[in-house]
Amino acid sequence: MIYITGDTHGRFERVERFCERFGTSREDILIILGDAGINFNGGRHDQMKKEFLESLPITIFAIHGNHEQRPCTIGTYKEKMWRGGTVYYEEEYPDLLFAKDGEVFELDGKKVIVMGGAYSVDKMVRLMYGYGWWPDEQPSEEIKKDVERKLEELGWKVDVVLSHTTPLKYEPVEVFLEGIDQSKVDKSTEAWLDRIEDRLDYGKWYCGHYHTEKKIDRVEIMFENFDMFCGRI
Repeated sequence: MIYITGDTHGRFERVERFCERFGTSREDILIILGDAGINFNGGRHDQMKKEFLESLPITIFAIHGNHEQRPCTIGTYKEKMWRGGTVYYEEEYPDLLFAKDGEVFELDGKKVIVMGGAYSVDKMVRLMYGYGWWPDEQPSEEIKKDVERKLEELGWKVDVVLSHTTPLKYEPVEVFLEGIDQSKVDKSTEAWLDRIEDRLDYGKWYCGHYHTEKKIDRVEIMFENFDMFCGRI
């Protein structure tokens, strides 16, 4: 079975409870829609999280968020093909997989494209207090071109989109953090996703990032809930 959930930010107790409740196995897959919180500081704390997740009876398939390092910048990660697309993994933790942006995967018989990354509205606080922040948190122009080239090859038609943030028109403005001047928030990724969404023929679009649960048309924003991929538990 394939399941899906939103940001975990390094707190995996609910993942453990989920595995226990549904009796999962390594053959089952859990998609995390960014900000898994596994690659944060590169130290023992990250290692402990990876060891814990690797001990659970499930395969993790995470997309890139904004509060974490990109695996391609970490020397211990390697690439391999998995279900039709490229993923990053570490030999010590073979069941923790990170999708490469712009790759298309075959999941449950569906063509699924991945577009991770977002802007951190708490960027200045993170820089001020030395919390983790990475300048490549948003997709680069190269990544965007790769995504668009892949969509051209597919005739601008996929079954499912996995992104961290939403197309601009679907932003859940009702949960925006108070005290943040939205005019100073970089929404270039959301604007780009908006242009993609306008043109793309798709069936379902999943995203995380906003720490809320909401459905708008074919777009579903997820946080702590678990669903079956393209279905219901």
